[in-house]
Amino acid sequence: MSAAIRRSTYAEVRAALLARREIALLDVREEDPHAQAHPLFAANFPLSRIATNAYAKLPRRSVPIVVLDDGEGDAERAAAKLSELGYSDVAVLAGGVAGWAAAGGELFRDVNVPSKAFGELVEATRHTPSFSAEEVQALIDANADVVIVDARRFDEYQTMSIPTATSVPGAELVLRVPALAPAANTQVIVNCAGRTRSIIGTQSLINAGLPNPVAALRNGTIGWTLAGQTLERGQSRRFGEVDEDTRQSAGEAARQVAERAGVGRIGRDTLASWQKQDGRSTYFFDVRPPEEYEAGHLPGFRNVPGGQLVQETEMVAPVRGARLVLADDAGVRADMSASWLAQMGWEVYVLDDVGPADFTESGPWQPPLPALPAVNFISPAELARHQRETGDIAVLDLTTSANYLRGHVPGAWFVQPSRLAAALDRIPPASLYVLTCATSQLALFFAAELEELLASPVRVLAGGTQGWRAAGQPLETEPTRLASPPIDRYRRPYEGTDNPREAMQGYLDWEFGLVDQLARDGTHGFFVI
Repeated sequence: MSAAIRRSTYAEVRAALLARREIALLDVREEDPHAQAHPLFAANFPLSRIATNAYAKLPRRSVPIVVLDDGEGDAERAAAKLSELGYSDVAVLAGGVAGWAAAGGELFRDVNVPSKAFGELVEATRHTPSFSAEEVQALIDANADVVIVDARRFDEYQTMSIPTATSVPGAELVLRVPALAPAANTQVIVNCAGRTRSIIGTQSLINAGLPNPVAALRNGTIGWTLAGQTLERGQSRRFGEVDEDTRQSAGEAARQVAERAGVGRIGRDTLASWQKQDGRSTYFFDVRPPEEYEAGHLPGFRNVPGGQLVQETEMVAPVRGARLVLADDAGVRADMSASWLAQMGWEVYVLDDVGPADFTESGPWQPPLPALPAVNFISPAELARHQRETGDIAVLDLTTSANYLRGHVPGAWFVQPSRLAAALDRIPPASLYVLTCATSQLALFFAAELEELLASPVRVLAGGTQGWRAAGQPLETEPTRLASPPIDRYRRPYEGTDNPREAMQGYLDWEFGLVDQLARDGTHGFFVI
């Protein structure tokens, strides 16, 4: 298999990045090994989920793709899978991660590194103002005229938040803060978990000309915790609606910022042409909150709220050099998000000339998928009966390790889909094997592979674990049957409430060094207005 797969060198990939030609540099390892070391623009694209991710994240089948691993052999398997899915220009990076470093390439830790490194560059260039945790606590204690806004996702805010803070995810700040702090002398403080989203959020308000004094909470909830101060849990304060005057003035300010950054504009005719994906890869993002998107959106647009799009760009747009088109009924959120993406080196456009009548689709985004394989299903009731009557059955759960821990079919084994053969060595033989995941969608694509490895019949659980739970069947939460190592998820030092102090401080120290790493890498193409 590997002899027929083309090899691409570090020099070729670097040349494409410098020339801003389209290239999808895909790290097909699981997220944790990816986070330990990878090239700057290598997007995590696990082998386990190629079938369910490829058509959504690689919209043009002729896009140049280079896959990499660290010698595990996953790159060759991924290249073959992508070719089977119809991608015509697929290569494997010669030498993988080690080869990249040996050729002089810079390696980066953590996830969403391009966005985080860009945030550090913004602060270093614009000297974005910030307050320490102790200074913010003193303002709260003194009942000062201060408004604190949390620029993370709402679920992150609910896990832990700064006292008195209101949830205002990043792309909403320019639109919502004028209503939260109508007096021009009110101090506005923007926080996130670490640094990036608070820096970008603070600078967004400054760039848009908010008259208030604005500052970031230096080092976010990590800095707050390291200062020995108490975080709130389970809060639900959210931004409210704004009046038409506020919406119009925010829209004008955001458009001016977008123009300064070089954001383009397109109309519906151009949109229709670009949606054909002829000759260029183009991504279409609706940057509003999920509830607005689900109430009504444009056909062909994926929902990624703007703050997260800026923070996690490579997770949804792994083709570096592609075009991005952003949509938003108010304009503010698309323009502000686009202004940052343009500074991050993207060719980005905002869709103009659309109104409520164009938002004709409703409900959540549905990713495009390959043809679903024909499989034999088993219902939750049948599975429960087999478990009760014979017990000679093996349930393999292909979901994420986090989902597995939240609840799985009793007796189910956690298995990485790309490691089926190795996992079977740890699972006692059975007369019947059942595959599941959250919805069983991913399981569909691995049933045939499992059948090839076994002499026993294979079934897929109808409706997956969600269907099992909906049928009133019990769930188990103990991590007692891990047939694969849970390396599909990298534990961020800024998430959750029980991180070691050393890990949090180490994360901050790493962020501080990103600007120097950018300079050594030299491929980023970032600028700061």
